[in-house]
Amino acid sequence: MQKPALTQYPVHDLIQRRWSPRAFLDRTVPPEELCRILEAARWAPSSANEQPWSFILATKEAKADYDRLFSCLLPGNQLWAGKAPVLMLSVAKLAFEDQSPNRHAFHDVGLAVQNLILQALTQDIFVHQMAGFEVEKARDLLNLPAGHEPAAMIALGYLGDPNTLPEKLRLRELAPRTRKPLTAFVHAGRWGQPLSLLMHAAASQP
Repeated sequence: MQKPALTQYPVHDLIQRRWSPRAFLDRTVPPEELCRILEAARWAPSSANEQPWSFILATKEAKADYDRLFSCLLPGNQLWAGKAPVLMLSVAKLAFEDQSPNRHAFHDVGLAVQNLILQALTQDIFVHQMAGFEVEKARDLLNLPAGHEPAAMIALGYLGDPNTLPEKLRLRELAPRTRKPLTAFVHAGRWGQPLSLLMHAAASQP
């Protein structure tokens, strides 16, 4: 099932196609496909080229590792994420090499994950990020070093059938995608000042 975004302005096909499914096929992602996806994350931009991202990854072939990641998920995500052939945790390193705080660390991890997501889409592989996991359990169980913070859990795999989901999740899977209009979050020069080109464009639309 595809859910292309109904955009106000034309965007790249990969951006339009990107969404976060819950229904995954129980189908292995070949190692070379995973490496291509991780290579895309490697080349994301970062402040001072610090590259503060790390990923803890497990496939179903490594059952103990997969189960360890899965056990960190909250029950609502465990309902569906166990079908995904790959689970990951993104991790942010919170300081630069000189130990000064890197206030852009999470921003840069997000950029790396977006690279990963878009590359995956070129391979017909989809990604769903999850905030619903036990942070402290992940920190301890996955042996994160000091100064590294769990960011998001990630399910990755091929699209499955929404009808395999519990009814409540199936309805969410099939629901139309929505976003705020540009006028709700783009400001001109200072907070709260509308950007005139957006206002003019909105006024000209039927």
